[in-house]
Parts: sequence; structure tokens; C-alpha cells
Amino acid sequence: MDLLHSWGVELAVHLQTRYSRYEGLFSLASTVADLHTTFFWLFPIWFHLRRDTGLRLIWVAVIGDWLNLVLKWVLFGERPYWWVHDTRFYGAHPVPSVKQFPITCETGPGSPSGHAMGAAGVWYVMVTALLSIATEKRCPSLLYKFLQIILWTLLGLVELVVCMSRIYMAAHFPHQVIAGVITGLLVAEVVSREKWIYSASMKRYFFTTLFLTSFAVGFYLLLKAVGVDLLWTLEKAQRWCIKPEWVHLDSTPFASLLRNMGTLFGLGLGLHSALYTETKKKNTSVTFKMGCIIISLFLLQLLDGWTFSSENHMTFYFLSFGKSAVALLIPTTLVPGALCGIFKEKREDKDL
Repeated sequence: MDLLHSWGVELAVHLQTRYSRYEGLFSLASTVADLHTTFFWLFPIWFHLRRDTGLRLIWVAVIGDWLNLVLKWVLFGERPYWWVHDTRFYGAHPVPSVKQFPITCETGPGSPSGHAMGAAGVWYVMVTALLSIATEKRCPSLLYKFLQIILWTLLGLVELVVCMSRIYMAAHFPHQVIAGVITGLLVAEVVSREKWIYSASMKRYFFTTLFLTSFAVGFYLLLKAVGVDLLWTLEKAQRWCIKPEWVHLDSTPFASLLRNMGTLFGLGLGLHSALYTETKKKNTSVTFKMGCIIISLFLLQLLDGWTFSSENHMTFYFLSFGKSAVALLIPTTLVPGALCGIFKEKREDKDL
């Protein structure tokens, strides 16, 4: 593994040296590939334009990130920015100079890459959704094949840039991003085949959230009981990150777990609320949908600006869960319900 890691470090140094002018692009790619973009930007758009695709985005993202967490605890996995300082591979030879950036110092294990995995799953869902729309619209055969080539090529280019960005940022080794892409595509394909996710009951959402949380926590406690420290990476991040403020608690495994579980639970609450049931069959006009999208995105950016102290870990995790749940309630229930009420009042005023 040391030899494999050394090749990865060489590639990172090569990218940082030869492609430094693309630092902005790589930083943007890592930011967009984060599932935060899916929850706060992509989901509101897809949910109001094509409900089933929006639901599939959430299920693929949540299940994929949960599996990513479990795999990281099983596979462990170093990260370049700390491995290059910890290893004895270089002996008396000088250690390669690896640059760090504000988004480099993630605190979880490195294998597989969560960004590569999440981006692969999310883009797979969007590409297949667009191709499905083309099929429904009876797109001509030749045009459909051209569209297929364009969309799958676009997915490949996006993944390539995301993978390069994670290596450039010294957050992952090449084998970790490749493993992330493959796993992400597999998760997206498997979850997409499950039809029950489009009509899951609130009971199912609750028990799925409970099971995924309990399994992860139980697995953590089991490994801890046999002497495996699953938080070993936090110490390495704090030790080798060049700036302490770049080490964020929200990149720890449990923060990710609670965010995802809050997202899934919030989706269940939103879809089974009285407001959603009331507005589901009303106001399906394009104007209403666009209004829901614009207002939802605006409110979500305000919500995203709400940050809280990480001094108390339990409080931080609890608030992360709540914030993620509210982020799904806003586009599914609160905004459509509010707009429906406003339009209803206007109609009543006109009748008077």
C-alpha cells in the first residue's frame, strides 16, 4: 500500500504543479460534488419538475453516503495530506511537498471517496432521468442516440474533474476516487430499481432511518469494543492540517451520518404531512412550480447560513439532524403549502 500511496502523492504533486491555474475549477468541482449541493440545490428543482427523480436523488444520495461511511470504517484508508508526513516510506529522503487547501483537511478515513461516490450516483440519476424524459417524448432514434452519447460523456467528464479535484486537493489517492465512482454507480443502479421508494409510508421512512442509524452506531460500538478506534483519523487531521480552522467537525463520520438521517426523515415528514397531501393534486401549473423552486432555493440558502458551535458534539449532531430535516420540509411542504394558501386567499378576494 505504501507504494500505491507514493504513486498517488506523486500524481497529486504533479497536478498541483502543472495545473495550478485550474485551482478554482478543482475547488468548485469538490464543492459541487458534495451532497450538500444535492440537498440544497438539485432536490428542490427536480422535486417540483419531476417528483420521482427528486425522490430517487435523495434515496441514492443517502443510501450511498451511508454505505460510504460503513466502507470507510471497514477499509480505513489514509489521506495524502497526512500520510506523506506519517509514513516511513521515504526514509532519509525528502518528503514530497504536498499543498493543502481549506477543503483538504477532512477528518474521516479516505477510502472510498465520498465526493466521487456521491457525484457518480447523483449524476447517474439525473442522466437516466433525462433519457427517460426523451423516451416519453418519443424522441427520434438518431437524436436519442446522440443525446445518450452527450449525456454519458458529460457524466464521464464531470467525474473526471471531480476525481482530479480530490487528488489535487490532497484529500484522496487515485484508487480511492476510482473505488468511489464504481461504488456510486452501483448504488444508483440498485436503488433506482426499487419502486417502493416512490410510495414509501411514513412508517417505512421512520424505521429505515432508525435502522441505518442503529446499524452504524452499533457497528461503531462493536468495533470499539474489540479495540478498533474508528476516530483515529480525527487526531491525524488535527495533527497534520496546516491550519486548525480548516479541520471541521461537520466532516466527521457521525456528522455525515446524522445529516443524512435528518434528510431522509425530513423527506418522510414532508411527503406525509397534511399540507403536502392537500397541495399534491392542486396548482400543478408551471408558474406555481417555478414559484416553489425559486422560493425554496432562497429559503434554503438562508437556512444554510445558520451555523452552530461544535464545542458540544452531541448538541452539534442533534442540530445537524434538525437542520437537514428542515431543509427537506421547506421544498416538499412548507413552500407549496404557503403558496397554495396565498393563491386561495387571492381567489377568495376576487370572488368577493
